[in-house]
Amino acid sequence: MPGLLRGIARTAVVAGTATAVSNRVSRRQGGRWAEQEAQQQQQAAAAAPPPPPAPAPAPTMADDMSSRIDQLKELGALKEQGLLTEEEFAQQKSKLLGG
Repeated sequence: MPGLLRGIARTAVVAGTATAVSNRVSRRQGGRWAEQEAQQQQQAAAAAPPPPPAPAPAPTMADDMSSRIDQLKELGALKEQGLLTEEEFAQQKSKLLGG
């Protein structure tokens, strides 16, 4: 009988050790896989191109008109200072007004 108990005890110790080792290996592999996935996600995020910039809002009719008025005022000031001739002023004004 003592030989039988010794055999059963030895089997229990071996089985328990095998289970503990197997669980430890599984946990280590799971940790490594999780680490690899995190690294791959970081690399993918770093390699992804940035989103395109939002389009600029289209100018409204009022914005366009005030911009043209400002440009006409600048042209008038340049003409008054003598930096533009009458012909140059007329030419730039026609370009600005689209005609």
